[in-house]
Amino acid sequence: MREGNYKPWMIADLSSGLHDYTRFLCRNARWLAAGLLLTFSSGVGQTYFIALFAGQIRSEFALSHGQFGVLYMLATLASAITLVWLGRIMDVWTPRPVALISILSLATAGVLMSVSGGAFTLALALFGLRLFGQGMLSHVAMTAMGRWFVAERGRAVSLTATGYQLGEGVLPIVVVSLLAVYDWRLIWAGAAVVLVLLTLPCASTLLAVPRTPSASDTAYPHRGRHWTRAEVLRDPLFWLVIGGVLAPAFIGTSVFFHQVHLAEIKGWPGSLIARAFSLMAVCTVLVGLISGRLIDAIGTVRLLPLFLVPLAIACLLLGVVDALAGAWWFMALLGISYGVSSSVFGTLWPELYGTVHLGAVRSLVFAGMVMSSALGPGLTGTLIDLGIAFDRQLLGMSVYCLLASIAMTIAARHLQARAVRWADQAAPVPRR
Repeated sequence: MREGNYKPWMIADLSSGLHDYTRFLCRNARWLAAGLLLTFSSGVGQTYFIALFAGQIRSEFALSHGQFGVLYMLATLASAITLVWLGRIMDVWTPRPVALISILSLATAGVLMSVSGGAFTLALALFGLRLFGQGMLSHVAMTAMGRWFVAERGRAVSLTATGYQLGEGVLPIVVVSLLAVYDWRLIWAGAAVVLVLLTLPCASTLLAVPRTPSASDTAYPHRGRHWTRAEVLRDPLFWLVIGGVLAPAFIGTSVFFHQVHLAEIKGWPGSLIARAFSLMAVCTVLVGLISGRLIDAIGTVRLLPLFLVPLAIACLLLGVVDALAGAWWFMALLGISYGVSSSVFGTLWPELYGTVHLGAVRSLVFAGMVMSSALGPGLTGTLIDLGIAFDRQLLGMSVYCLLASIAMTIAARHLQARAVRWADQAAPVPRR
């Protein structure tokens, strides 16, 4: 009887939701595809991709874990500093020229990696990969989604973010397969060729027509003022939030960078974590799409206290579990955390600080995330050289995530209260 009462409602609700989502995809296919292409292509400059060559690079250049980690850290820090300045271009230029220049620059960095002959050229190649891959392509995609969409921003960002997970699920498997046959330098040259011959023309075509706000977007104007970057830096709530926002970049990058070392101390096959990327990608996509719908329904701030909890559990498990299943559980929980955070990070800043200076604000945040991902390999690699195994370091990361979740809860309450005050101030005064 109960099943008969509820089943028609469930079917009708599911049908309505799917129809709405299909309409959204059809109306915005060009721009969503462009964002997904850019986030996928950013994988060439992401740590999970570069770390797949860590063994060959350390062997050929005679670098220890710590030395390579420090070199990687310095190159990434330099890219983060550059991104603070360069990212503001998104407030002046349209996404298309910025994206095309970034793709060409990323391909150039790939070529440089394939011919690098010393520490300087290696560092320069890493700088270009991090700046234009992880940095600019991600910045262009997410800034465009945050500015182009309002009412459906959560869905747009979550769909665009699936490009990251697609890269994480596909690229490691492809690279591991190619490394069994080809020299690592040839693979980097091939990646540069693909970027120029495939990614560049596709991005040029998709971004040729800029998106204009739809009627549903104009019905949901930004409530509150549009903050400048200097004003954001003076906001104490920004610093409370950023402490949690940077945690996934630090932890995820550290794990991906030291995946070979982690497999060695756990007694796992060297390719185990690379294979588990596919599970992480699936979890991230599913949770990200759900999070995008939730954000459109209830806002971003209410999800802030949640995204670090799965990451805290993941770090704890990876630190204490030596069984093969530990790697799969870690990647699944990391995927859940990434799924929520990918949607939250894409919608939080335009929701809190407006869109007029979004390029400058997001470049600041992206620079912080890049810097966090730089400190991860350098700091953890140095600790490994000092005899502190990486699985023990993960326990400290778990504690940090729990403390940051508490801070996020406090920040969310204050942000909601501030939003209510702004809404009351913006409301028209009733006539008497």
